[in-house]
Amino acid sequence: MVARAELPDGARAMIDAAVAIGDDTKVATVIELARATWPGDSAEIDAIESQWKVELAQRKSAKAAHEAEAVRQAGFFALWSGEGEFGGFKSSGNTDTAGISASLKLERKGLDWAHLVKARVDYQRQDGTTSREQFLASYEPRWQFGKNVFAYGLAQYERNRLQGFDGRYAVSGGLGYKVIDRDGLSLAVKAGPAWRVTQFTDGSSESSLAGLAALDFDWQVLDRLKLTQDTNVVAETGGEAVLIVDGSNTTLNLVTGLDFEVSDRLRARMAYQIDYDSNPPAGKVSTDTLTRATLIYGF
Repeated sequence: MVARAELPDGARAMIDAAVAIGDDTKVATVIELARATWPGDSAEIDAIESQWKVELAQRKSAKAAHEAEAVRQAGFFALWSGEGEFGGFKSSGNTDTAGISASLKLERKGLDWAHLVKARVDYQRQDGTTSREQFLASYEPRWQFGKNVFAYGLAQYERNRLQGFDGRYAVSGGLGYKVIDRDGLSLAVKAGPAWRVTQFTDGSSESSLAGLAALDFDWQVLDRLKLTQDTNVVAETGGEAVLIVDGSNTTLNLVTGLDFEVSDRLRARMAYQIDYDSNPPAGKVSTDTLTRATLIYGF
């Protein structure tokens, strides 16, 4: 450390104790208090602060390098985190029922690559028959090749007999951009071409070139309250491999959620979902809504 001959022993001991604790906020507070208490020694205190900032930067740089190397050496099955969700829902549109909802989300973040796996099921039986049976599973790898720019891939499977299809398979790839990326607030958008195959409940099927656009918004409103918004729009061309100008079918999936943090790992969520199909099969309506009340456990 820099020589501090003029500074009282009590002041030196106070600063050294704060540095030993390792709390950077406390160190900054103690230095400001020392500067206000001994204004005549401000030059020496400034020198102490400058040396502390140099050591702090070196420590943070070494820690970041160590963490980056640990990530680089980690196997594919390491570094995964996730959350499980379970609760109930009430739907309106084609049905007016209540049921159960469950989902699993797994995520792996590396230095440049990230992998996201999602699965969800909404299920309802009424009067001995199944009145809702909706499944969704997806896998999305991302490559971050710029500060805010990334490339994505997407493979997705849906099943929703209520909306008239036994299976809907989609693959997509394109570019995304992090519009906002800071503590408590994030917004990312992505878009790209997609290929979608739909198997209808009447036995027919169709495949089509489509365009996909998506938005992901998170806002930490309060310490324990978080607003989430996920939106996916897919516009089809009706099976012709041409530029999407006048799509024959557009689908929209919009999920708005409000999370309340119960503990470090447990959250309560209220979510509202809209599924829109501009050209549904005969006898089906265009819009389904779903309101969920669930508990989420992170791991």
